[in-house]
Amino acid sequence: MKQNLVAYGFRVVKNASFKKFSTVLDEVHQRSGIPKPELTKDMVKSFLKYGAGYYDYSNFNFFELTDAQRDTYMTRFRSKKLITKVNDPNYALVFDSKSLFNEVFRDFIRRDFLKVDSADDEECERFFNAHDEYFAKMDGLEAGAGAELLKKENFADAAQFTAYIRGKKFGVVEQVLKNHPDLAAVYNGSLNTMRMITLIDDSGEPHLLFAAQKFGISGRFVDVYGAHGPVDLETGEFLYPARHGVITDGIEYSEHPDTGVLLVGFHTPLFQEAKEFVLRAAKVVPQMRYVGWDVAVTPDGPAIVEGNNYSAHDYWQLPGQNPSKIGIMPTIRKYVHGM
Repeated sequence: MKQNLVAYGFRVVKNASFKKFSTVLDEVHQRSGIPKPELTKDMVKSFLKYGAGYYDYSNFNFFELTDAQRDTYMTRFRSKKLITKVNDPNYALVFDSKSLFNEVFRDFIRRDFLKVDSADDEECERFFNAHDEYFAKMDGLEAGAGAELLKKENFADAAQFTAYIRGKKFGVVEQVLKNHPDLAAVYNGSLNTMRMITLIDDSGEPHLLFAAQKFGISGRFVDVYGAHGPVDLETGEFLYPARHGVITDGIEYSEHPDTGVLLVGFHTPLFQEAKEFVLRAAKVVPQMRYVGWDVAVTPDGPAIVEGNNYSAHDYWQLPGQNPSKIGIMPTIRKYVHGM
């Protein structure tokens, strides 16, 4: 594992962009008023001591934290260390492949789906006729890349639909899930999922570390790069103003920007059911102990959209959503020895 982390470190340093570093340095200087030479020295220190990249330094406002506070944060390198330590790479494909994920977690996804590369014409016709909308995904791509929302009305027949999904080389095409009415009232242009992060401890017991409710914005049909904020792990209450999905923008929303619905104080429906649901799912592939799940709450209950081997380490420790200025590492260290 140590060799893998060293190699990862060399790749990161090699691929680091001086232009991006300079842009981040300028931005942090404007916000903090700290001279650039002093900031540069502190950013290098934070990288060497805490594994914090320059985006970590900016996103977490490291310039206003003590060394003791900084040591509590999950940073880019610590995230890599945790993944390397607890997730067996031999099982990562289950989460990297959309179609394989659906097969393994069939009891948790609660929707019909079509594995494009193995489905024959008859299966494609059945799927086409069974639904009015379809969500098509590329295997191996993340953050909604390459995904399309397809409608039956835009195809002459099942044959044209089949030719299209095969021609685009989609990995899987799925039945479109619907939002629970409470979520639809906030924004109904996308499926509004929760990112729920689970970790199986050294004794084999799964824990829910963090949950954030996400909403699409601006007509987007996916909630990626929308608005998100942490919810209370007992009640599902939206706790703080939401942050824009591109967290470097620093944009916050107390209300949904399209509908005006108040976000702070919103309660994700059926949260306890979703929590129990995802903790059961975490045990299906116990070799992958640390997973970020995207969980929809539909009128019929929770449904898992996908699981992520590499779960974003940043948006669960953001200023404005973390008033204690204490990161997640104390909890991680409680569950995983050697972190």
